[in-house]
Amino acid sequence: MSEDEQTDVQVVTTAPPVDRRVADRRRLTLRTFFQSGFTPRRRGGRRAEDHESLVDWHEPELLFLALAIVLLSVTDAFFTLTLLTNGANEANPIIAYVLINHPAYFAAIKMILTGGGVLVLVAMARARVFKVVRVKHILQCFLATYFALVCYEIWMLRDLF
Repeated sequence: MSEDEQTDVQVVTTAPPVDRRVADRRRLTLRTFFQSGFTPRRRGGRRAEDHESLVDWHEPELLFLALAIVLLSVTDAFFTLTLLTNGANEANPIIAYVLINHPAYFAAIKMILTGGGVLVLVAMARARVFKVVRVKHILQCFLATYFALVCYEIWMLRDLF
């Protein structure tokens, strides 16, 4: 090959193909948040990396956890009012502020705070906090804490009844 022929040869290189499936294109919106609780879709993904969907499907035990927490919250509100009428003090500063300044809104604010928190935690129950603890386990801890609180309030009420 002469020098003239060597200059005419071009080296064609191609870039490696770009995998567009790496980034998750699904968006988490408020509609997704509410719709996933009422009409869950598939329980598993099509590919192996899709099996960890966060909000599409909820385990049936989450309904028990959520209802139990809300019912214990209602019980706590009733026992709190009973104890407060008999001379006790509220330990939660947010609820104490509401009781002093807006007592008529006490039950509504308590249920909104508890119910809203439970709703968010149930929606994200399959997620992991700091890649260590599942949110479902945090719900279980809240249930145990509320149960202990109601037992403590019953113990404080034993002298009244």
